[in-house]
Amino acid sequence: MTYQIIIQIILLGIGLSMDAFSVALVDGLVMRGINLRRSFFIAFLFGFMQALMPLIGFYLVEAVEQIAGGVAGAQAGIITSKVVVWIAFALLLFVGGKMLIEAIISLRKPPEEKIEKDFSYKEIFIYSILTAIDALAAGVTLHTGLSNNTTIWLHVSIILVLTFILSLIGVLLGKQIIKFLKGKYEISSIIGGCILILLAVWVIVSHYVGF
Repeated sequence: MTYQIIIQIILLGIGLSMDAFSVALVDGLVMRGINLRRSFFIAFLFGFMQALMPLIGFYLVEAVEQIAGGVAGAQAGIITSKVVVWIAFALLLFVGGKMLIEAIISLRKPPEEKIEKDFSYKEIFIYSILTAIDALAAGVTLHTGLSNNTTIWLHVSIILVLTFILSLIGVLLGKQIIKFLKGKYEISSIIGGCILILLAVWVIVSHYVGF
């Protein structure tokens, strides 16, 4: 394996992990009670899911090819890529829009009625799937581009490490931004909602334009 291929894998890993970085940044912005241990948990879970989804996409196409042949596998790959991208778009748009609307409504409430968002393992798990679902499409693409199945494990290992690092940076950066905002929950939630909405648009644009 040449260094050019390693560089290509790293660039792919950075591209896939930017979703996780963005949502980790949002987590750091809007969730209270995120300490260093929880920051590492978020980063690891995001990295794990971001690595798992390409594996699922890769071996899904592999299974279809084994059962129905190469043509069916290629068609399944194309359909899967389109479906997961639109699912990711819809989910990100829904979560971001909900966060934005709730923050705007909260601005009109008196201080005693405002409720800040506490850290939630359940929400972090949902966000980890949300950020990684479009990576299924990358796994489908990798199945076409890789010469052997063993190389996929190198890809997902690098994706996991890069996503872990960037997600950790995202969470810690979000925590610093909320300090700069002096704990203004509504403002941070508005920023977070806008980030998720822009991310939803980016998922579609990057898929069809090919960034």
